[in-house]
Amino acid sequence: MRLRIERPEYGGAFAARVADGMAVTQPVRLVLPGELVNATTDGLVEVLEASAARVQARCRHFGVCGGCDYQHAAYAAQLEIKREILVGLLEAAGLAGVPAVEQHASAPWEYRNRIRLRVEAVDGELRFGYNRRGSRDFLPIVECPISAPLLLRTAAALTTSGTAAMKRWLPSIAEIELHASGDERALQMTVFTRDRRIEGFAEFCEALAVLVPELSGAGVLAVTAGFGAKERAAWGTGGLVYPVVGRSFWVSRGGFFQVNRSMIAELVGLVTAGRRSGLAWDLYAGVGLFSRVLTESFERVVAVESGSPAAEDLAQTARKHPSLHAVKAETVGFLRREILQRERPELIVMDPPRAGLGQDVCELLARLAVPEMVYVSCDPVTLARDLKMLVDSGYRLAELRLLDMFPQTFHLETVVVLRC
Repeated sequence: MRLRIERPEYGGAFAARVADGMAVTQPVRLVLPGELVNATTDGLVEVLEASAARVQARCRHFGVCGGCDYQHAAYAAQLEIKREILVGLLEAAGLAGVPAVEQHASAPWEYRNRIRLRVEAVDGELRFGYNRRGSRDFLPIVECPISAPLLLRTAAALTTSGTAAMKRWLPSIAEIELHASGDERALQMTVFTRDRRIEGFAEFCEALAVLVPELSGAGVLAVTAGFGAKERAAWGTGGLVYPVVGRSFWVSRGGFFQVNRSMIAELVGLVTAGRRSGLAWDLYAGVGLFSRVLTESFERVVAVESGSPAAEDLAQTARKHPSLHAVKAETVGFLRREILQRERPELIVMDPPRAGLGQDVCELLARLAVPEMVYVSCDPVTLARDLKMLVDSGYRLAELRLLDMFPQTFHLETVVVLRC
């Protein structure tokens, strides 16, 4: 079918029309607006008229790998695609008077400080990789240009080592998660195993540390384990110190932290710079990335986090900073309690997971009527839903910023300032 490609859609695909004008229901991937293509029902695309923004993908796995979506687009075009998607979703939610989007570009390559890789035997050889696009099928890889070099170097050392201590352990490994500090001086590894084996784990880690001296700690989890699961064995330190703009943050192994090492400082500055007063709340605070900095300009900061191990890391930070008060609680429960008190913050910062704030939290924020709120979002769909509720309750959109925390992929990060 011959198609003319139109607007981008959230998720990495693009809307299209048949060349004679009829819209098609199935969006198309690996294309760009304005292009004329031949598309088959099995997803193959032949470009007949290419966009001026089309470039050669840097990674040999692009298109087959399920990770990246836009490597075929020049970086400036990727930013415009994301801006158009963000504005379109906000307008579709019924938001009027949306401010102009201010864009903040990232280093487009080698920005990820954390990756999770599958480990499988292929033709008798141990390989690491990701999922093939749209499936759970294993894709062995030899490169990942969006990842910090240390992460791929560690995976290569892990799967090609000939040491006896490592060979004994490698068959048990199903997946590995690697997390490096921004300067790549420290590395944490979580090993997800197919069985309950823990014997010889220390010897395995010590052998790997000879090849990768940056390895500072490692732990063993079951392959199905998620955040907060208890480790069955551990080696080295339980986390790493992550420096950000002259400050240090302790991040426990497996704990959440921003993944774009080139943009963390800019994100922190946009959220905190120029804001000062008496009391600030940091909701969904994580390890305290924002609240730690806010203590330097607010008399008191209350940071709320429910998940482990981030809540424990936050409490550790609070013990070193008397003006920071850490609360381990769900945000909605915290707000329900605080709504009954007289004290109100001058600023609320919130960085929720992809599910967003939700109706209950938005209703409680509406009752608080705080002078200023900064909403950091990693999902524009839930962001648009939440902003519509907050604007309808009396807040107005004062600033709208798009931070490209995930170059080459469809994911986008937004910082919104609301005032009441």
